[in-house]
Amino acid sequence: MNAPDLTTPSHPPAPTLPITVREGLDFGLDGDIPRHWFGGDAFKTRFFDAMSVLFPEGERFFIACVRDYKDQLHSPEQAQTMLDFAKQEAQHTKVHNAFNKRLAAQGIKVDKILANQRRHLFEHVRKHLSKRHTLALTAAAEHLTALMSHAFMQNRHHFDDADPRVRAMYVWHAVEEVEHKGVAFDVMQQVAHVGYLHRVWALVLVSLQFPLLVFQILNHMLKVDGYTRAQRWGIWLKGLWWLYKPGGLMGPLLWPYLAWYRPGFHPWDEQAPAEFQTWLGAMQRSGNPVTASNALQPHT
Repeated sequence: MNAPDLTTPSHPPAPTLPITVREGLDFGLDGDIPRHWFGGDAFKTRFFDAMSVLFPEGERFFIACVRDYKDQLHSPEQAQTMLDFAKQEAQHTKVHNAFNKRLAAQGIKVDKILANQRRHLFEHVRKHLSKRHTLALTAAAEHLTALMSHAFMQNRHHFDDADPRVRAMYVWHAVEEVEHKGVAFDVMQQVAHVGYLHRVWALVLVSLQFPLLVFQILNHMLKVDGYTRAQRWGIWLKGLWWLYKPGGLMGPLLWPYLAWYRPGFHPWDEQAPAEFQTWLGAMQRSGNPVTASNALQPHT
């Protein structure tokens, strides 16, 4: 008798949120959004701006890596789930491209950053690594975005000072990341049959590379904002304390992050918290993502 496979749960938990494709949403990103839209704080603003720059090419990469297995799926339901995943990611790309045009107008080298990222992901990573490797990297990156989405929604007091329009964009993005957080993982486990050590390697690599890239872009943005080296040192020290201090933005991510390294882990081991249902209800009633986001902010 073969030993049981401890790396894959025999019955993956069912998702609590269906994948819903939302198109044509208006966040008001063409309005008078301040340069430092996060309470006038340069570090907080540019931390999220740096991630926005990376999202479009990153999500194109995710779609491509999951679609590598579209002809090997086990059921029409799985094929539909993959299609909905791709449609959601395509909408994220569209909205963040629109937001990134604002950043380019401020002097941020968006086109150069995107070209470098595109070359790395599509001419190096996808060219030189196997499809199983790139799918594992995709699932690991999706784990990071999903756990950030969970933590940021549950600790939404951190975002009281953010501009409601930009906050609404990130809240919408967070909801949809949670809705499809198991898609790449299920393809990785059930179709590509990626083993435990392989997925551990993938998250370690993504965990090192993603923050480093975000911080590089953030520093470029602070230079464009005109801060001197001495001023940037002060901004960095204050900003890193905001991120990593006890009770800071990143603290709640630790245990959900480490869950990935548990044999038998599945993304839906952690169910969507009540805040997601609050957003979904407000969105259904209003049809307006800014109104839905504001429903989570008691001080707005």
